[in-house]
Amino acid sequence: MPRNLLLIGGGHSHVEVVRRWGLAPEPGVNVTLVSPDRHTPYSGMLPGYIAGHYGFDDCHIDLDALCAQAGVTRISTSAGEIDFAARIAHCVELPDQPFDILSIDTGSTPLLTNVPGADRYGIAVKPVAQFLEHWAHLREAAQTAPRPLHVILIGAGAAGVEVILAMKYRIDSDKGHAVFTLIGDGPSILGAHPRGVQQRFMSILQDQQIAVRLDTAVERVSAGTLFLRGGETLAFDEVVWVTGAAAPAWPRASGLQTDTAGFIAVDKHLQSLSHPGVFAAGDIASMIDAPRPKSGVYAVRQGPPLAENLRQALRGETLLEYHPQARALALISAGERYAVASYGPLALSGAWVWHWKNRIDNAFMRRYRVAG
Repeated sequence: MPRNLLLIGGGHSHVEVVRRWGLAPEPGVNVTLVSPDRHTPYSGMLPGYIAGHYGFDDCHIDLDALCAQAGVTRISTSAGEIDFAARIAHCVELPDQPFDILSIDTGSTPLLTNVPGADRYGIAVKPVAQFLEHWAHLREAAQTAPRPLHVILIGAGAAGVEVILAMKYRIDSDKGHAVFTLIGDGPSILGAHPRGVQQRFMSILQDQQIAVRLDTAVERVSAGTLFLRGGETLAFDEVVWVTGAAAPAWPRASGLQTDTAGFIAVDKHLQSLSHPGVFAAGDIASMIDAPRPKSGVYAVRQGPPLAENLRQALRGETLLEYHPQARALALISAGERYAVASYGPLALSGAWVWHWKNRIDNAFMRRYRVAG
């Protein structure tokens, strides 16, 4: 009887699982990918897409084409409740999906629940498809508004800095009119990076006339107004949230062991600590013995070991250990074709860094493009 490998989510790790499956299918195994979106964005190129350096197809993987080439069935829906005893995933408005081995790579959700009104009066950068639709309207509004729009971005980490610089570059290129403010709740921007990187980006933000507010916490949001800690208010036309990652509620509710933040707890094999035969990777997963930041860099690196361990699990063979690198190279773009490299204490910058990043990103995307 055929065995069933079920992949829930079309994240960076799962696209590599699908690609490798197409290169070497496992006899007697049916593979199904459940994902509501046909196109999955590559996070490393998203700021470049916002800035206008890339087209949609340059930075999105066509899951339908990739799965068809690999002999994998894709179901366009979301998985709901998972019955681990019956080994069935209940899908939204579509038939249940059985599994012998299950892997989860659905990503994280924006951390908005602690700010009343944030989800109603702002837009989060995730889900990406929803944000990009809103971004198109924002660009149009910046060209037609009777006065410059005030766009506020909440979140001063690497993603927030990249996104606000990309938005500013694109609106300026469109001859639109907007002023920008970056708000962070910590004492510095890019808190996970060395001082040299922080100083370089503070200079870039200043050159771009982007106001920066640090040690600033947003307590609630109403239509057009941010209410800040201490009683201050700040008016806005658009507010974008690029805050830390939060876990969806369903993993813990389903009975999977999670870390304290609700992310699926996995071991050195990327296997659930509570449910053998269930694996997780990317932002949804938390390696308990080797925690790492929620970053696309680590999700990409988890793809090959995840693919191999899913194959080993289907065969009933010994799983391989995965040891993530202690630190990762970050190539942080600055709106225009300019970027800063951050690695440990090192900081390098220039147009050449952007072109280096561009080559790496395009090489990654070429692995998942299907001819025809």
